[in-house]
Amino acid sequence: MLESSTQDCSSALSCFGCWNGRMAESGYGSESSLRRHGSLLSLTSAASGLSTTSASSFKKGYSLQEKLAEMETFRDILCRQVDTLQKYFDNCADIDSKDDLHRDKASDDEEDFPTSRPNGDYLLNNNNSSKEKLFSVDSLKGSLGIDFKGEAITFKATTAGILSTLSHCIDILVKREESWQRRLDKEIERRRRAEDAYKAALTELKKKPHYGGPDYEEGPNSLINEEEFFDAVEAALDKHDQIEEQSQAERSWASRQISLPPDTYSSVSTQKYLTKPRSHTSSLSSVDLISASDDVHRFSAQVEEMVQSHMTYSLQDVGGDANWELVVEEGDMKVYRREVEENGIVLDPLKATHAVKGVTGHEVCHYFWDTAFRNDWETTVESFQVVETLSDKAVIIHQTHKRVWPASQRDVLYVSVIRKILSTNENDPDTWLVCNFSVDHDSYPPSARCIRAKINVAMICQTLISPPEGDKEITRDNILCKITYVANVNPGGWAPASVLRAIAKREYPKFLKRFTSYVQEKSSGDAILF
Repeated sequence: MLESSTQDCSSALSCFGCWNGRMAESGYGSESSLRRHGSLLSLTSAASGLSTTSASSFKKGYSLQEKLAEMETFRDILCRQVDTLQKYFDNCADIDSKDDLHRDKASDDEEDFPTSRPNGDYLLNNNNSSKEKLFSVDSLKGSLGIDFKGEAITFKATTAGILSTLSHCIDILVKREESWQRRLDKEIERRRRAEDAYKAALTELKKKPHYGGPDYEEGPNSLINEEEFFDAVEAALDKHDQIEEQSQAERSWASRQISLPPDTYSSVSTQKYLTKPRSHTSSLSSVDLISASDDVHRFSAQVEEMVQSHMTYSLQDVGGDANWELVVEEGDMKVYRREVEENGIVLDPLKATHAVKGVTGHEVCHYFWDTAFRNDWETTVESFQVVETLSDKAVIIHQTHKRVWPASQRDVLYVSVIRKILSTNENDPDTWLVCNFSVDHDSYPPSARCIRAKINVAMICQTLISPPEGDKEITRDNILCKITYVANVNPGGWAPASVLRAIAKREYPKFLKRFTSYVQEKSSGDAILF
């Protein structure tokens, strides 16, 4: 009975001690016991982590180091809570074991000292046991009094703070990852541009290689393949065309700036015009041009043979068994080619037909034959010289062409003759011809600097007239020149066949358009030369 009352009293005192002065006696309950960190988060802010007052502690501008310090504070708080609970449970276990020990001792004392003993020793011992139990309860109350409600609130606030800080850290990491991703994208873009520039530079180097030895030029042992050879030649021709266009534009601008008075221009033009064509045609007939004694020279037989051959075969239709291949067609201009190779050298005959309004055949042949105008329309010639004048209508010319790297430089030595072709039928159109074919001359033997090319070229021009209405005079609107241009060229050397064919396909149409445009512009202000 006494034991039961003692246990009830102990339990009651324990409960009383638990709810009386827990915060004051608990080591955790004192605010001064918190270990301070560099973090802005305190116990008060941790207990109210979800309030608007502590929202500033979770601003996105805080550095990751500060947030890590806050999480270290949270960890310390949780560790102290765990330590406090562990001590509480350890003390509870110790008190329970002490109670069992006291009860065992009390039972032994009752057996050793019966209650009927008159000296009161038992009662004295019983009082001592009760005092010890009261002392144990007081000790439990003083050392283990914990505010579980406050601990729960603190635990919830601490965990909420941990989650918020983790969320902030994750946001910082995500932002940094996005920042690094943007930097990576920029670096990838820079690398792509650098690679594109590198590829473009390689392509440019392939087009314009800077090789330093003769093995990288045209020759039997050249180290340049056909593709590289063609790219280099094409790049050089493009650059040459660009320079020529710029030069032509400057000349046109200069001619517009320097304008001559109309009378002066007419007199100069007439004088210049009469110097060449009219000086001979005014006094000589068509028969005179061919049979006059001043047109007889040591190459007369070859000239006659060439003229007859061109008039027989060059004017034939390109159809039938001639095997002509149409390679270019631009408006009225058509360019044909027949592939022929001899000992690996390209000898493709080329034939072009064109129709030009406003000029006569005589005018076209005159500007093509007369060397006084050659530099005005010929852009591929570096220099030329009249070696010998055979007659008024026949000359020998040595002509050096501009070099197009890596091809070797070439020159030609040829007889150039202009003729009017006699007509056997009055209905046949008026026909003029310029024939150029290679010859040898003692004063100009082949040199080691250039490869001597062989040519056989003919420009055949026929004038077609559309009679004007009534008695009106014939104007340039009534005339049309039909041009047939034939070229047989043996370039010599070791240039690849594919390159020669590609260059011929490109350059011949350009030459024909450039030359005919020049003749139209040159003749537009002059009297018609039939």
